[in-house]
Amino acid sequence: MGMELRHLRYFIAVVEEGGLTAAAERRLHTSQPSLSRQIRDLEYEVGFPLLTRTTHGVEPTVAGRAFLDHARLAVAQASTAVEAARRAARPEKPVFRMGFLIGEEVDWLAKVTRALGDDLARLELRVSSGYSPQLADEVEQGKLDVVIIRREPKPGLAYRLLGREPIVVILPSDHVLAKQSEIDVSDLKDDPFIGFSDVPHVLRDIVGDYMKQRGVPVAPAQTIDNFAMGISLVASTRGYALLPAYAANFLPWSVVSRPLKGEAPAIDLVLGYHRANSSPILLALLDRLNAGGEIAEKAG
Repeated sequence: MGMELRHLRYFIAVVEEGGLTAAAERRLHTSQPSLSRQIRDLEYEVGFPLLTRTTHGVEPTVAGRAFLDHARLAVAQASTAVEAARRAARPEKPVFRMGFLIGEEVDWLAKVTRALGDDLARLELRVSSGYSPQLADEVEQGKLDVVIIRREPKPGLAYRLLGREPIVVILPSDHVLAKQSEIDVSDLKDDPFIGFSDVPHVLRDIVGDYMKQRGVPVAPAQTIDNFAMGISLVASTRGYALLPAYAANFLPWSVVSRPLKGEAPAIDLVLGYHRANSSPILLALLDRLNAGGEIAEKAG
């Protein structure tokens, strides 16, 4: 019989658990008689008893204590060797990190994965979502490679226009104006307006300017950070909000969206990346999205 790695693991488990039965049941998931045989085989190979029974359970002998440190080192080195072999056999894939404005991944993640094509199998794609300012900061800091967001004032970032989304009215489905195909926002001037905090500042400014042009007071009854919060407040407070058209994909039955009458404001949706990012995956993605017509124009 030769000493095997499993014998070392069994010995370590018995010492750390303080007994054969505990080690067999809690750590090794084997029977106590089988474990006893393995320990006897190990002691036979070493030539000295490694364990002794005491009133407190099983403890290592003097020889066992000397053997224990080397056994732990051998097991650790074996694990390191296995991991090194696995890394060599399967080199780590390059990581491509992408962020989406919350909700936009519904439409755009599939387009991105199609554009990456066969490259997708050779890389690890990590996807996250958040608010535009947060995602732009993460691109600037090198934490993300590319994002689909609103255009944020970041000199280090380049943007490509993906499209312009019209702003629509979100209001309760039983509102008297919900029967209309288009809504004049001035007809809502007496209803509670759900406005925006400083987080979605691009949307806040576009909507604020539009309402001033239409002569509607901008005095929010509530302010929101994201469209999901806005939809919930419309449903619960029976107010109204002006949100990008994609929010209509997430409306419950109690809330509807309607186009604005006349020339509605619109907000840019852009693909953003750091100007210094020379990742070949990023460059390929830009070229393929552009070739597929998803990118409307170069900008920024």
